[in-house]
Amino acid sequence: MQQNSPSAVVIGDALIDEIHDAGGVRELVGGAALNVAVGLRRLGVPTTLIAMVGDDEAGAHIREYLSDHQVQLIESVAPHGSSRAVVQRDANGEPTYVFNEAAQRRSIRYGEEARQALQAADLAVISCFPFDVPGEVDAVADALAGVRVAIDPNPRSGMLSDRDEFVRGFERLVAGAAIVKVGADDAALLYDGDLTKLRVRLRALGAEAVLATAGSDGAVLESDAGLLEAPIATLPGPIVDTVGAGDATLSAVAEGLVGARPEAAGEWQKLLDRAMDVAAATCRAEGGLLRTPESLDAGDRGVRGS
Repeated sequence: MQQNSPSAVVIGDALIDEIHDAGGVRELVGGAALNVAVGLRRLGVPTTLIAMVGDDEAGAHIREYLSDHQVQLIESVAPHGSSRAVVQRDANGEPTYVFNEAAQRRSIRYGEEARQALQAADLAVISCFPFDVPGEVDAVADALAGVRVAIDPNPRSGMLSDRDEFVRGFERLVAGAAIVKVGADDAALLYDGDLTKLRVRLRALGAEAVLATAGSDGAVLESDAGLLEAPIATLPGPIVDTVGAGDATLSAVAEGLVGARPEAAGEWQKLLDRAMDVAAATCRAEGGLLRTPESLDAGDRGVRGS
């Protein structure tokens, strides 16, 4: 990869997923923003993650994982240690999360290193950010002045302290965003559950493009080029874990925006179809580590996301 290749910066969470299911208990490095950062790097984009990581054993695992995947980490101080989510899966594989104090009180600050990385990046991506804390929104808005942005609100009920404030904070950054990704869960948790109405609202607020994902119903992407649709992709093998699907979708879309400015409908459709392929491949293995159909063919189906 050339040193001067267009780069991305991801802002958000990094944590340990402590998974409890019929197979027992195990730990995976995760977090939506971390998954997106690693996903972008696996897709060939030089990427930096700005996140809060503790000076503890969990933090050491997170740092090692990011180093293994060649993602640069710019850390914020973590006075409560590293974030952790206890994940319980039901019989259908759907997860529920319980977050520790560090995750619930996460905070990110932007020193000179972080600001320089953001100003040098072709795209900044925000995922699972504490939009319900006005001070956090003020800080990130200031750091992102003049930076091209992709946003995934990705709220978690176990970390959400004030829904109305979260919506206000999230919508402050929507105007002018290169793309905003929202899912059916976001619409249900933050709005009235109507994903179509939410997509229209975000476009009216000034998002250049909106990607609305609806699980097994596929996805819709709206931009000035029009309204495009894509079903979920069909790949060989069973669906093992859907946890990383949304993050993989965002990674693939963001990769298509780094160093590029899609305008025509065909360009957006190609990007959307690729994102669906990547999401489907990621669901063929456990954990949030992004897979592509090509990587599955190459034999990394069993590579864990930790």
